[in-house]
Amino acid sequence: MTTLKAKLQEDLTTAIKARDELRSSTLRLTLSAITKEEVAGKVARELTDEEVLKVIAKEAKKRREAADAFAQGGRPEQAERENAEGEILAVYLPKQLSDEELAAIVAQAVEEAKAAGAEGPRAMGAVMKIVNPKVAGLAEGGRVAAVVKQHLS
Repeated sequence: MTTLKAKLQEDLTTAIKARDELRSSTLRLTLSAITKEEVAGKVARELTDEEVLKVIAKEAKKRREAADAFAQGGRPEQAERENAEGEILAVYLPKQLSDEELAAIVAQAVEEAKAAGAEGPRAMGAVMKIVNPKVAGLAEGGRVAAVVKQHLS
């Protein structure tokens, strides 16, 4: 079975051969971020697929934030490119939870936290500890926190 990093490298080669500038530059930047993460710390190491997914998710989030900033700054063509790069990276990420699925998981976690004695808005930390492992990689942290706040208030 090929690793996610190997898949990215294969897709980069394909994009270069097809002269797809946008895809090749996006994949190059992502592979560069993965390599940077691999050599960070005291000892260089090979990232697992889960760690590679985290790097890709971080890169995709950077693209979304940059697109928003460019759109607000009156640079729509640059925002469009950032959005396109984000869509390329989204192909490699797992499918995100729908609002209904996320709400169901949060509701269950709130019940578990209440059973453990946590009440009101101060229970946010306890609920997040229960929810985060269940939705890791499937929902963005800010989105999860907003749903938890909504359920607790």
